[in-house]
Amino acid sequence: QVQLVESGGGSVQAGDSLRLSCAASGRTASSYAMGWHREAPGKEREFVAAIIWNGNDAYYSDSVKGRFTLSRRNANNTVYLQMNSLKPEDTAVYYCAADPSAEDIYYSDSVHFWGQGTQVSVSS
Repeated sequence: QVQLVESGGGSVQAGDSLRLSCAASGRTASSYAMGWHREAPGKEREFVAAIIWNGNDAYYSDSVKGRFTLSRRNANNTVYLQMNSLKPEDTAVYYCAADPSAEDIYYSDSVHFWGQGTQVSVSS
């Protein structure tokens, strides 16, 4: 079992930056792929970014590529999502995700472990 605790959401204006953190606990957490998905009002949860267990490669949705950066610190099983140049369309609840499969982490329907979610609101 893996527990995920998120922090760092908030309300900002367009063009601002935010950093989300997600700390994972559990015996096997360090070997899991981790990432973020988001759910905007009236929309389905969607993939944002993911990173595999060794932290060498991160993958992004087209909508955030070039603006968001995902990093991982295995010493404390924490991932960080640096979000720059935020847009109003980035407004959503952001959920930390973890999965033993480096493939399933990309699909909201397949992810095994979720955090409680943190709200990000971007005003124009």
